Amino acid sequence: MNIAILSRGESLYSTQSLLKAGEFRNHAVEVLDPFFFSMEIENGKPLLYYGEEPVDDVHAIIPRIGASHTAEGVTLVRQFEAMGIFTAVSSEGILNSRNKWTCFQLLSIIQVPMPRTILGNLYHMEAALKKFEKNPVIIKVLEGTHGTGVILAESYQTALSTVETLSASNIDFVIQEYIAESKGSDIRAIVVDGVVVAAMKRYSREGDFRSNLHRGGTSEKINLSNEEERLAIRTAKALRLGVCGVDILQSNRGPLVLEVNSTPGLEGIENTTGINISKSIIGYIERNKR
Repeated sequence: MNIAILSRGESLYSTQSLLKAGEFRNHAVEVLDPFFFSMEIENGKPLLYYGEEPVDDVHAIIPRIGASHTAEGVTLVRQFEAMGIFTAVSSEGILNSRNKWTCFQLLSIIQVPMPRTILGNLYHMEAALKKFEKNPVIIKVLEGTHGTGVILAESYQTALSTVETLSASNIDFVIQEYIAESKGSDIRAIVVDGVVVAAMKRYSREGDFRSNLHRGGTSEKINLSNEEERLAIRTAKALRLGVCGVDILQSNRGPLVLEVNSTPGLEGIENTTGINISKSIIGYIERNKR
């Protein structure tokens, strides 16, 4: 099978892990830069070119689309879909997960438990903040990743000043309940083809509330409870994601979905758990391509 990994960083750990897993299974795997493609529709037929070469021999793709290039990346993935080429992560799934409010809306349809969340709106901010009864809140820009654009406002006045600044800058955001009992930790579960294949618990570094490994956090392998496992699987299904990372908070009222990543980094969780997630992704492609 000919598999293309859509990635701007061929040397990145995740890209290399997927490349090696595909080659180990005797597939022809290549890394293609999403920015080198051009798209056409001729006589009602979608066409793709990589540089000047027509793309006509790819059987499946693995999108590794960065958050800063979501629009361009989704357009490219959709072109592959229009050509009947299988994608490990659909264009719809990428869009569903990248915008945090869209993600929360879709999860609310099937009543997935989440921290209380309010969409930012300058004209109603004071009333919205009062709903949190002057408790600390988390303020998130809608399309941040790796913990960027996430602010802990410990007082009402700090929260109000922050949302006023974001609104003045025309930055979309949400305000979210701060789950103090999680103590700066969360769970990252990787779901592939409707199955949780690996999970780890992440801890924030001292002085920070964000548990992202990119920010110096630590991690350990864990076994999910039945409730946590079901929650991760339901979340992936609701967003129509064949591959994703689901971030879960452990709260006094049970597990809560914090965020969903359609292009989860593999280095931290593969090294923490010792599980070859890339192998599972290749297996997912093999089953569905057939």
